[in-house]
Amino acid sequence: MKKGLVNALLALSVALVSLPALAQAAAEGPGYWHYGRDWGWGHMIFGSMMMLLFWGVIIVGVVIVVRWLTGGPSQESRSLPARKRALDILEERFAQGEIDKEEFEERKRLLSD
Repeated sequence: MKKGLVNALLALSVALVSLPALAQAAAEGPGYWHYGRDWGWGHMIFGSMMMLLFWGVIIVGVVIVVRWLTGGPSQESRSLPARKRALDILEERFAQGEIDKEEFEERKRLLSD
């Protein structure tokens, strides 16, 4: 799944990079400054959009690859409900001696309500 996404992003970036060359090749005539057959200001607008799109694809691709390589957010932090994490913290504090048994029982009762 992830390899297919990376391949699709790579294919899209290659296709987007080649678009300006294809657009220039389609303009007929003996040179760049011929009259009536070019895009006028369209070259600047199209080129700017393609540059933004190109760098956007590159940045998104790098982010996807880095997340894929690092495994993304840990599954444990996403799967535990908030009460379970709070109870785990409370148990850790009790085990380390930060709170006494009475305070532990009271807070545990409050969390279970």
